[in-house]
Amino acid sequence: MTAGDVVHLTTAASVQFLRPIFVRVIRELPERHTYDGWVWIEGYELNAAGDAVARRELYVMRAGVRFQALPVKPTRPTRPAKRRRRSVRVG
Repeated sequence: MTAGDVVHLTTAASVQFLRPIFVRVIRELPERHTYDGWVWIEGYELNAAGDAVARRELYVMRAGVRFQALPVKPTRPTRPAKRRRRSVRVG
């Protein structure tokens, strides 16, 4: 896993994810010793809109991590910026 990857964590990754979550990975934490096949990651938990809501450190089974595309945010039409007119003095 590399920085920017979005992963879906379910009970396949760890029993702590009874409620599956999406996480945007910041980095793996290789300095923490783990059992074979497990890894510590640091990342941001994402809400349904794809916005980061909490920074987390998670202990997961690498084989249970599912890589995902970024959740698509609904887009709103943008309005053109209002232009402010300035008065001009003549003469």
